[in-house]
Amino acid sequence: MTGQLQGKTAIVTGASRGIGLAITQTFVREGARVFICGRKQETLDQAAAELGPSVIPVACHVGRDEDIRALLGKTGDVDILVNNAGTNVAQGPALEMNDAQFDKMIEVNLKSAFRLINGVAPAMCRRGAGSVINIASISGIRPQLHGMLYSMTKAALIMMTQSYAVELGPRGVRVNAIAPGLIQTKLSEYYWKDEDRRTQQVERQPIRHLGQPQEIAEVALMMASDASSYMTGQTVVVDGGYLLNSI
Repeated sequence: MTGQLQGKTAIVTGASRGIGLAITQTFVREGARVFICGRKQETLDQAAAELGPSVIPVACHVGRDEDIRALLGKTGDVDILVNNAGTNVAQGPALEMNDAQFDKMIEVNLKSAFRLINGVAPAMCRRGAGSVINIASISGIRPQLHGMLYSMTKAALIMMTQSYAVELGPRGVRVNAIAPGLIQTKLSEYYWKDEDRRTQQVERQPIRHLGQPQEIAEVALMMASDASSYMTGQTVVVDGGYLLNSI
């Protein structure tokens, strides 16, 4: 442990598995106390038991304002917020999407970040320090076929990142985003479980391996720590070079 986050308090949403769990592990390694949230208390409790007493599990459906308020009532002042929770319940042709799917995607992928930032940032501003990290996607930079609503919400999250960065930077709060490519998580298993589909994906990348959650977590650590003290409003693409279209 190098203690880059010693004495810091963080919230990581969607933290019982995948990218959120890897970020939590990394923050704990660096000395942070981390509140993890997800929908199922049992799953969160299992993760906390494995990671140790620095992890506090709080069941929270980020699509519900009352759940977010309850979470923030338990955390006290927060130094680092990672908006990682997301969903993709609306995969299919754009013309087949309906109002319910649209509203669900906005509620979970976008409004949750808005609510959480507005919940923690005022205290960060008063202290003159804080870091917000939004987990976006390369689908917010290039449209995902049959993923219009997912791409739309991630593109909006990138703009939200920039807008908060402009307003909060003068008050000491940095706001950045990470845009992962294909990472081996439950959310993306459609793209990597099938060997042919996985091979097709990886062969389009200059870096010829499937992305792992820890590779996103290390970038999140940089954004959370003083190593990124001169960086705000940025969206860092971590995709093995997938968006490079010359191959």
